[in-house]
Amino acid sequence: MKYLVTGSKGPGFASPEEGVSILERLVLPSLDGLVRLEKHKKILAGGLPVGDRAFVFIVEAASHEEVDQLLQDIPLWGVLSWQVTPLQTFAARVAYERHAVKKLKKTK
Repeated sequence: MKYLVTGSKGPGFASPEEGVSILERLVLPSLDGLVRLEKHKKILAGGLPVGDRAFVFIVEAASHEEVDQLLQDIPLWGVLSWQVTPLQTFAARVAYERHAVKKLKKTK
């Protein structure tokens, strides 16, 4: 199953020292992890919206629980606001709509 994942409202920082700390402890390890997930084909596509402190990607997972665990393993998990949307495949929707058309034609 595919999921559209958005992690937003990333942390800012008040000083250069705080910036270095957040970047080294959270941001860079999170980005490294996302690159690794992309390399292993768990993340199918994604990136960062230009000018925003956010991540957007499509993840392939067998269950909601797998997605939840994947997100919790990202160092920024606890400081971002996450939105996860399960995606229906185009093929599944086509099958559903074809069935609906047949059903509607029978009611004429």
